[in-house]
Amino acid sequence: MTPPPATAAAIPPGGEAAAVPPPVAATAHPPLTMALLNVAHAIDHLVLLIFATAVGAIAADFGFARWEELMPYTTGAFVMFGLGAAPAGKLGDHWGRRAMMLVFHFGIGLSCLLAAVTQNAWQLAAALTLMGAFASIYHPVGIPMLVQHTTRPGAVIGVNGLVGNLGIAVAAVMTGLLVKYFGWRMAFAVPGVLTILFGFVFWRLVAPEDAPPARRKPKQADLSRGEVVRAVLILTITSTCGSLVFNFTTNGNGELLADRMRSITADPATIGALLGLVYVIASFAQLVVGRAIDRYPLKRIFLVIVLAQVPLFMLAIFATGWAFYALAIAFMAFVFGAIPFTDAIIVRYVDDRSRSRVAGVRFAIAFGVSAAAVWLLGPLVKANGFGFLLGLMAVIAVVAAVAVTRLPAPPAARA
Repeated sequence: MTPPPATAAAIPPGGEAAAVPPPVAATAHPPLTMALLNVAHAIDHLVLLIFATAVGAIAADFGFARWEELMPYTTGAFVMFGLGAAPAGKLGDHWGRRAMMLVFHFGIGLSCLLAAVTQNAWQLAAALTLMGAFASIYHPVGIPMLVQHTTRPGAVIGVNGLVGNLGIAVAAVMTGLLVKYFGWRMAFAVPGVLTILFGFVFWRLVAPEDAPPARRKPKQADLSRGEVVRAVLILTITSTCGSLVFNFTTNGNGELLADRMRSITADPATIGALLGLVYVIASFAQLVVGRAIDRYPLKRIFLVIVLAQVPLFMLAIFATGWAFYALAIAFMAFVFGAIPFTDAIIVRYVDDRSRSRVAGVRFAIAFGVSAAAVWLLGPLVKANGFGFLLGLMAVIAVVAAVAVTRLPAPPAARA
């Protein structure tokens, strides 16, 4: 959704209008619905990061000599997290977003419980793959549902991103504690039960939709065919780069932190708590970025956020101890700060009738490609070390920055 013409600022020489949003429309979702959709985002990220935090304990239980040998078994989860987004988006537009969110909650909960009772690596891989399929529903369905009635998409997306990344922080802390005191199986079982309970709450409290999005009237002007191809191509490149960096960091940060801070602590619960604090602090960057998206040219802010990642990753190659910890907070703030732009671009360039489908295709490509990050993480680190991984992420950020510079101006909203 783009700013209405009556309040849009004049287009500056850079070619993109700065958004000056009016008050939120009266048709916006009730606060409770918004809150439940945000909690679902936290659940989505939490369950996908349980394995990465508990991988050391799981590897020992299943007889693996090193944690890196077990990492490829979670590849299926991230492949399905990407590939499942396209059909999920189509169903969200044509069947209904509320119905798909119910499938999301109950599917995630049941797959977590299955993971908790697995007896070997291949069984766990199957359960994680199923979890990834259900987790794929949220981004192409939940976020378009969240923003479909708002005139301040940046702020809404910023809060949603913050809550989602707090789920990552909770995964680090909660999983570390559950693994230490109750074992890795409870790290899956507890979130599974809670997610099913949230599913029942969502079913009872979120009102059914009047009609699926695909059957509603258009609300904003269409781009030309050439501009659509260009915008979707750039969106796919930037989101793929962002997903690669996101998966490399969130799946590798636990072991990276343990490696760079081994002179300070080796306790898994302490490492989990320190990692959780990194995610909590860094997550607030999305609030700042979200508000900036509503006020300033999107392309300009996006470019600054992506370019800032490059020197931080390069400095982190040589850092250890508390110096590395400070850099980890900094580079994760910019990694998380880049997340709202993907959804903001979809809102700006695509009408609500087809946002879930466009988001689904985009996620299928981006997360499908970036699933390789999870598969490659263990072998890359084992062969080259964490320094190589940090340098690779700096190169990926440069590629994303080049793509951002080619983003076209958004279309105008209909009166």
